[in-house]
Amino acid sequence: MTNPPTTPLRILLVDDDPFMLSLLADMLEDLGQLNVRSESDARQALLALPQFRPDLLVCDLSMPDLDGIEFLRKAADSHFGGAVVLLSGMDASVRQAADTLARAHGLALLGTLAKPAAPAALAELLTQAAARRP
Repeated sequence: MTNPPTTPLRILLVDDDPFMLSLLADMLEDLGQLNVRSESDARQALLALPQFRPDLLVCDLSMPDLDGIEFLRKAADSHFGGAVVLLSGMDASVRQAADTLARAHGLALLGTLAKPAAPAALAELLTQAAARRP
């Protein structure tokens, strides 16, 4: 008996830098069959959460208008249940503080990555996100 086919992992990328969004999407495309949506506007990404229902949210911390921390708080308030990865060019202490805040809001944080993310690190986080799926 064969296993039933699984739907591709749904990933929402949120970063105000179009180059970074493109780079991440390209890296993810190389890692397998995935359903990737990119948003450069955090407010648009919040609207996309209930419709797209991502298994994994990859979010930049430093964005205009609505920074990554505030975005994550709003995602938690809307009962986002997928996994989260934080991405930032800021130093490790800032990423660690954001990690702590995300966990305090009840989000399923898989980790934080420094920009630019390494493909191997992304692959590991995809494996973790896939393992969390119902």
